[in-house]
Amino acid sequence: MSSIEERFSAALHGTARAWRLAVDRRLKHLGLSQASWMAIALTAKEKEPPSQTRLAARAGVEDPTMVSTVDKLVKAGYMLRTPSETDRRVKLLSLTPAGQAIYATVWKEAQVVRQEMLSKADPAVLLLVTEFLESIHSDIESFS
Repeated sequence: MSSIEERFSAALHGTARAWRLAVDRRLKHLGLSQASWMAIALTAKEKEPPSQTRLAARAGVEDPTMVSTVDKLVKAGYMLRTPSETDRRVKLLSLTPAGQAIYATVWKEAQVVRQEMLSKADPAVLLLVTEFLESIHSDIESFS
């Protein structure tokens, strides 16, 4: 029999994967890969233009994987690379107007998935679980 920690870990991993796949199915008509829409969404949510390395870390992928994704997004006209003013080796990423428009669509479509998936959740339980997951995330970030 599995420990509660092992069950939690498996449930967290499986749910996160299933959630991304559900959003991915919802966004299929946009012609964006999961890596692409995640890179667009993560870039849009940053307060300052992120570096490719920061975006890769936020997405949980290796730098070369992110470079390939960003190359496709730049070619598609959704993203721009700009040299950092403080370090020319660093490329900062931002969304073009087309990228911002596609992000608005991605956000709306993802919101539909969120509403469908969470419609039966008790608001108090949802708040408790959300705060718990945010706490774990914060703890993990502080260990890195």
